[in-house]
Amino acid sequence: MKPGLQRASRQPEKAPAGIENQSRTEVFREGLSVASGHAAISVETRGAVDSVLGDGILNVRKEVGWTSHDVVAKLRGLFRGQKIGHAGTLDPAATGVLPVLLGRGTRIAEYLLDWDKAYDAVLRLGKTTDTQDATGVVLATRSTEGLTEEAIRSAIVQFQGRGTQLPPMYSAVKVGGVPLYKAARAGRTVERERREVMVYEIAVLGIAGCDVSLHVRCAKGTYVRTLCADIGDALGVGGHLLSLERSRVGPLTIQRALTIEDIRSKLLLGRLAEDLISLDQALEHVPALAVDEATAARVLHGVPVPSGAATWATGGRVEGMAGQPVRVKDRAGRLLALGRMPAGGAEQAVAILKVLADA
Repeated sequence: MKPGLQRASRQPEKAPAGIENQSRTEVFREGLSVASGHAAISVETRGAVDSVLGDGILNVRKEVGWTSHDVVAKLRGLFRGQKIGHAGTLDPAATGVLPVLLGRGTRIAEYLLDWDKAYDAVLRLGKTTDTQDATGVVLATRSTEGLTEEAIRSAIVQFQGRGTQLPPMYSAVKVGGVPLYKAARAGRTVERERREVMVYEIAVLGIAGCDVSLHVRCAKGTYVRTLCADIGDALGVGGHLLSLERSRVGPLTIQRALTIEDIRSKLLLGRLAEDLISLDQALEHVPALAVDEATAARVLHGVPVPSGAATWATGGRVEGMAGQPVRVKDRAGRLLALGRMPAGGAEQAVAILKVLADA
């Protein structure tokens, strides 16, 4: 899902008693004791926390009413001095899995956007809104009387597979360099082209009156709220997205996602590192090359890899995949960098795009 919806207000968090006038950095330096039903624990230094976590991805559970940026801002307060970002924005009204990137993890955001995603959604039939979800203004109301469960299921299954969507006006898609949501907020409707999307699976989990619970597994660029609106239109009664939870992003599942409070508690217990997903794990969907020690040293300085100086990590001569991304690893299996296969012609070396390890 994309940004562009109004953020719900929240009350600021209170600092623990006795440290209202201290910076969080000072608290970590002095040692912050926390009562958690166990013995009190102490985090002694800011640097010790950062060095334990290192580079990687945290599977964070976003709460309703928060923007994705809110989540990052809250975590910056815990991980001062460490680069932090996120991949795959969720609307404020949505909940669920938000990949948060730490350290060099921020360098691979664009490669994680290709991950497939899964959602649990509730479609409300009979009402159309300007945002295609429950935060918008109701544009039309139609009766759903006489609409059978069989008709609903039959219409929904037609949206499984490859199809097209018209990007919603309240989205970050740019037309003429301007995000659509800015035009929508100004009261303008912009002409836009339909885009190809892929819905791998759409299953009806239950029907209760006008509300249809759905499980959707789709490729990047698919708007679930647009999917709901399109299903409503196909049934002739209109519809909008009532609620949305992202249950999976690539290998990250809602069952393993951590709330901000989970992260804070694990941090103070010194156990957060066990939940950090390594860059190599996060990039498992990208094919890997293996290089010898001398070539590895050059890779860490951004020097391209001649095609003949590498093999596939699984064995065999490197060929094909013109212009596609690859992981570059040493013979011990350590991830060194992200590269791009030669495009052909005069280009005969694997270009190094992102160095992901220390020289």
